[in-house]
Amino acid sequence: MDLTVWRTFVTVCRLGSLSAAAAELHHTQSAVSRQIAGLERQLGVPLMERHARGVRPTPAGEVFRRHALATLNEADRAVRAARDVGDGACGRPLAVGATPSLAAGIVPEAIRDLLEHAGPVRWSLLPGLTPHLHNRVIAGDLDIAVVTDAPPGLPNDPRVEPRFLGLDGMVVVLPVGHPQGEQGPLPLQVLADEMWVEDNDGSAALLRRHAARAGFSPRIDLAAADLHGKLALVAAGHAIALIPGVLTCALRPDVTAVTLVDPPARGIYTITPRRDPHPLAAALIDQLASRFAS
Repeated sequence: MDLTVWRTFVTVCRLGSLSAAAAELHHTQSAVSRQIAGLERQLGVPLMERHARGVRPTPAGEVFRRHALATLNEADRAVRAARDVGDGACGRPLAVGATPSLAAGIVPEAIRDLLEHAGPVRWSLLPGLTPHLHNRVIAGDLDIAVVTDAPPGLPNDPRVEPRFLGLDGMVVVLPVGHPQGEQGPLPLQVLADEMWVEDNDGSAALLRRHAARAGFSPRIDLAAADLHGKLALVAAGHAIALIPGVLTCALRPDVTAVTLVDPPARGIYTITPRRDPHPLAAALIDQLASRFAS
């Protein structure tokens, strides 16, 4: 099938209008209509339906749109990769995943160090939680992921190659001006009466486990959508939070990190596919290991 027609269809879906799509694509409206009609004949199902303000995909059209968009994106990447080879750059883009705290500092720094030695390389960085990143490595969407063994833990999967980078001790982050902000290391039980905020089940489980060892049950009364939201609630004085130690180098100025006595720790790992690893994966792992050690 001609991908030009696929692009026309995806554009019509995005704009919800044949005339608007025609204007953007520099076609006539009748040409756009003929392309959509021809695509429907090829597939044997209606892809578009009219409504009061324009057009929208049918259920079959919406399914086709999602797959068509993925195909077009991959085709664009293929064109860029071929052109990069012609320009002397590494022909295979490097897709990296990392948990949010690691994506905030150590991983971008390691990629910078890699590029200084490897030269121009197309790369991308996808933040996510460990289970999601593991699945993306298995699916072939990521060449390497930097993950942790925090709850629910690191999957034991023979399809990936794990490498242990080290342990990351957790710290407590407090709003500026908090009475305990100038103290440390603190025993966790000193904070037993505080309100806590968490942004994912794994981090909450780690806090509850360590608090139980300290003899109390934490009041996790607030939930944040992500790490940025978690820190925003702390900065505003609504709660305190347990965060990864690797994040302290990238904290906002209106919060304070305090170390703990016998802090909870999580293991940091890289995972790569056992089959067809990226040529630069090993070099990036070495840079990550060096960064983590320092």
